[in-house]
Amino acid sequence: MSWMVALLAEDGLQYVYRVYAPGDALRGDLFWAAFHCHDESARPRASDLFDSAQIWALPVSDARI
Repeated sequence: MSWMVALLAEDGLQYVYRVYAPGDALRGDLFWAAFHCHDESARPRASDLFDSAQIWALPVSDARI
């Protein structure tokens, strides 16, 4: 399953990351997966406040391509 995690950063922008995890994944685990991905890049520091993150699941399609 795919999750989207949006993190606020010091530059005022919001960075969005796709995290692959099971449907019953803990929101905290999703947050830390995205935060560590952001932290490894050259972008400005992201907020480490869990409450500032937006997390949502991507719809699952049954279509086979």
